[in-house]
Amino acid sequence: MSASKDPGAVRQFTVAADDDGIRLDRWFKRHLADVSFNIVSRWARTGQLRVDGARAQPGDRVTEGQVIRVPPAEPAPAAAPARAKPQRPPLSEEQTAFAREMVVHRDPAAIVINKPPGLATQGGTKTHDHVDGLLDALQFEAEGRPKLVHRLDKDTSGALLLARTARAAAFFSKHFSGRSARKVYWALVVGVPDIEDGIIDLPLAKQPGTGGEKMHVDEAEGQPARTRYRVIEQAGTRAAWVELQPFTGRTHQLRVHMAAIGHPIVGDGKYGGQDAFLTGRISRKMHLHARRIRIDHPDGGKIDVTAAVPAHFAESMETLGFEEAAGNAMPLDDGPPPATREQKKAKARAHAKTVRKERRGERRSRGTKR
Repeated sequence: MSASKDPGAVRQFTVAADDDGIRLDRWFKRHLADVSFNIVSRWARTGQLRVDGARAQPGDRVTEGQVIRVPPAEPAPAAAPARAKPQRPPLSEEQTAFAREMVVHRDPAAIVINKPPGLATQGGTKTHDHVDGLLDALQFEAEGRPKLVHRLDKDTSGALLLARTARAAAFFSKHFSGRSARKVYWALVVGVPDIEDGIIDLPLAKQPGTGGEKMHVDEAEGQPARTRYRVIEQAGTRAAWVELQPFTGRTHQLRVHMAAIGHPIVGDGKYGGQDAFLTGRISRKMHLHARRIRIDHPDGGKIDVTAAVPAHFAESMETLGFEEAAGNAMPLDDGPPPATREQKKAKARAHAKTVRKERRGERRSRGTKR
């Protein structure tokens, strides 16, 4: 990366391999931290910020070898007194051991952990124990601590992917946003769906009055949300063991979708109310587990990892008579997600338009014959 030393001159930077795939605003945060997001946005609006000569936006992703044109440096405003950067408290031996026991896969670019239920992915106002707070224990021989690239709900257990380098984080984030990653969940649900292999296509939005803590189906203003489910086994009409694959990544999507079709996930009182709990020896904890994650590896090949179910889930399966081998035998659906209703309608309209054009062409050709 090189640029003119004259602060009044236009600067040009070449994107390095470690920055391949990251957003332009993230590139500024890494290499020109003194340039605020507001300044970057203003440069973009006025056409001064360019990548390979074309106007660029802060959210655009850059690739290795591209040239970023940056306007002359602007005078910095009077600096406020520097605040001491908060230091993370050192982890105890018990915390370090706990974090490392979760690891089920490790390579130079990625770590996959099997997150237990009850452990949040990130901290909050009342959340002090979380995966993010344990990442120092998972640095191992790398230069920095690993980075979160997706999340699991606090009460959802299972496979959680961590990136070990900035390049890997950008690569994985791109694949998650592009929906090319495959995530397979296991869940125990109340009752048995009438359709054994189905698609739930219900838009979701934040439920008013809950401060964004709860989602609901909103046909008018919700964001598209699609889930495939397959029934693996059933215990009479009392409960079913289902495999879930989300084709979108909305908050609480699987939980809301299963409750919406009348089969809440066992233990999910937030969306299923009292109907989400089974009597007898079935645990009242959430029975939703990220069983498998499959995603392209930044160095080629794929990461394909499964995570063992937690104790309460395994005990409930045994009580209901479910055999884990049945779930392992389910083939991974590697194809693209089925078309939505809107996509099917658009395809039908396009086909009808093509047919009309062909017919007009035939009439014109008949009219020119003598």
